[in-house]
Amino acid sequence: MTDGAHAFAARIWQALDGPPGALDTLHVTGTGALPSAFAVSDLAAGSVGAAALALAEVAGLTGAVTVDRRLASFWFARSLEPEGWRVPDPWDPVAGDYETRDGWIRLHTNAPHHRAAAERVLGPQVDRAGMARAVSGWAKAELEAAILAEGGCAAEMRGLADWAAHPQGRAVTTEPLVHVDPGVGRSGSPSRSLWTPQPGRPLAGLRVLDLTRVIAGPVATRFLAGFGADVLRIDPPGWNEAPIEPEMTLGKTCARLDLRRDADRGTFEALLAGADVLVHGYRPGALDGLGYGAEARRALAPGLVEVCLDAYGWTGPWAGRRGFDSLVQMSTGIAQAGQEWQQAAKPVPLPVQALDHATGYMMAAAALRLLARRLADGSGGVARLSLARTAALLVEAGSAEPEPPCPVVAPEDLAPAIEATSWGPARRLRPPVVIPGVPMRWARAARRLGDDAPTWSADGVAT
Repeated sequence: MTDGAHAFAARIWQALDGPPGALDTLHVTGTGALPSAFAVSDLAAGSVGAAALALAEVAGLTGAVTVDRRLASFWFARSLEPEGWRVPDPWDPVAGDYETRDGWIRLHTNAPHHRAAAERVLGPQVDRAGMARAVSGWAKAELEAAILAEGGCAAEMRGLADWAAHPQGRAVTTEPLVHVDPGVGRSGSPSRSLWTPQPGRPLAGLRVLDLTRVIAGPVATRFLAGFGADVLRIDPPGWNEAPIEPEMTLGKTCARLDLRRDADRGTFEALLAGADVLVHGYRPGALDGLGYGAEARRALAPGLVEVCLDAYGWTGPWAGRRGFDSLVQMSTGIAQAGQEWQQAAKPVPLPVQALDHATGYMMAAAALRLLARRLADGSGGVARLSLARTAALLVEAGSAEPEPPCPVVAPEDLAPAIEATSWGPARRLRPPVVIPGVPMRWARAARRLGDDAPTWSADGVAT
């Protein structure tokens, strides 16, 4: 429902301290919804709309901003239609939900070191049947704790009431949806950047250093790249995300650095010194451990705009706990609510990884709101978001109203141009948002991680 999408946009915009009158320029079109116990399509349109309003504000635009609710829903799933090739399966063969002796647990094993951690507890497994046998004798809380102790990722399924009573659930609900530290950047040196919005391509020349992984952070930087930002993604040697790289590297430069090597540290410091925006998903203290704590970052890049993400929130006993969208859904009661809604025999997650995608668009919006402030007074700032807080936003909105399902993707939903990705030709969905005079487009096709040199574009403009 368009009213629901506006309600989400208003909540997000208020959390960003955006000027209230801007909401009057937001128009939501499109019918149908993704099937869910929760208002996922409204969240999709509302979060995309908030990011678009922030873009319009920093660009000084006053016209209408239109979000297609149906296309926004599709972008929360996938935006690419390969021609003559296939995207790899996004899940490791033994990742998923398993029944323990007292309930359900989800194992996240997509990263090799996370699978190894689970197998140190449960033994080596070649398929889901073997993993199911190994899991069945455990109590879910004990297994979750054992895998976490090994450095792995798992989440037992809790109900909404269980999470609301849990110390971490209580902590998350007291956190702001978007926490902005108003003191950071105001007392230090002003930004040295000469970036200002450009007509027709507002973010051209804006340098965004992307240290994020998997989905939420890459969604944020993909949005910024769509309006011209020079996004440079840095990954460590050996890290790959093959199933989602065609989705998440659109418009970006993708390089690798090993911050354990002095030469690469020197390169990273030079890149950070030239950045306008830093986006990262490191757990609290992780950058400090690498020698790049908050003070070091501000010294290298005065006036830096920084947006940080974690899974379970920034306060409470689980602050800094490893997690992913699917795990947060299990922990916070969303998967159990879906099971009850569908009267299913097993957990039913959201139809898309909506916590990741919505948080990504909110991260983009937060970066843009901080940039608007920097244009006014030269100061930087830090914004913090979490998947668990986004989950609370979705749950607080209540059950989804009955609606016909979104019509399937049709040929007219695809952009006419062929995208020459690193894997082969493909068609991309049309952008989910329209801002008159400011087309959302990506100058670079999706590429593999590590395909590029770790340098900014020569002229500061994404090519």
